[in-house]
Amino acid sequence: MNVRVLFFGPLVDVTGSSTLELALPGASTVQTLLEELFQRWPALRDWEPNLLVAVNLAYARREDSIPPGSEIAIMPPVQGG
Repeated sequence: MNVRVLFFGPLVDVTGSSTLELALPGASTVQTLLEELFQRWPALRDWEPNLLVAVNLAYARREDSIPPGSEIAIMPPVQGG
């Protein structure tokens, strides 16, 4: 299945891009996606404990399924002032 991944903030510097079209195996979870991204960009794993992930505009847990054609946002922790 194909998904679109969006990176935000300093994660754009880590990946070198703000978007990625990615093919995942069927029945993939958020964790499956993250493991694929960590293989491509090992430095992204340093952010793992604090990454926020949204699937189709809704925050998702690591065990949540990803429907085909989804848009997934990978974000650093939200900070305010």
